[in-house]
Amino acid sequence: MRSFSLVTDNDNFLVINKSAGVNFHTENNEPGLFEQVKAELGYSDLYPVHRLDKITSGLLLIAKNKDTAAKFSTLFEERQVQKFYLAISDKKPKKKQGLIKGDMEKSRRGGWKFASSLENPAITQFFSHSIKPGFRLYLIKPHTGKTHQIRVALKCIKAPIIGDPLYADAWQAVKSDRCYLHAYSIAFTLNDEHFSFIVPPTEGELFQEESTQSVITEMYSDPATLAWPKL
Repeated sequence: MRSFSLVTDNDNFLVINKSAGVNFHTENNEPGLFEQVKAELGYSDLYPVHRLDKITSGLLLIAKNKDTAAKFSTLFEERQVQKFYLAISDKKPKKKQGLIKGDMEKSRRGGWKFASSLENPAITQFFSHSIKPGFRLYLIKPHTGKTHQIRVALKCIKAPIIGDPLYADAWQAVKSDRCYLHAYSIAFTLNDEHFSFIVPPTEGELFQEESTQSVITEMYSDPATLAWPKL
């Protein structure tokens, strides 16, 4: 299985579609995604501007020069990069849509959890829709970029992502063919030009089922235009 596919090759940046189960950085002498992108596309110098967890598939930006990397860094710091994710859970939340907000703190096994304070909170909005009995597709809009934010947010509403090795039931992570979290859409304005990319998930049996594809196409095809819950 390839570790990525190329979405666009711009003068200043690359957009790739990362496969699930691929580390961003080299680990145990196994070339990571970043090194594989450079090798396969023939670039000696590239600059990472954000990350995806190993278990997460989807859209990833990589700058082609230092100036663009600095501009992306500013855009992310100022929350000017709009991102949307898709996830699947076999649990139903109390509300089909809403806002999840709270400070995050370290927990056991290298994971994170929500604290009771709101000093520097992770902020996440979501919609959910049934795709078949016992399974729901979530469209998620994070407004902050905390480690494991989406995974912890869905755990917090008692709807952990299927296949998540830290936040779902242990048996489920072993049984599932992947962790069902995908970076679906990303949009930003760079050098006075607006860019928007949307790439549906291509890996995972549940993502590929007709009922899931139908919801993505009919309800979540343009996530930026939806009437999102209030912050």
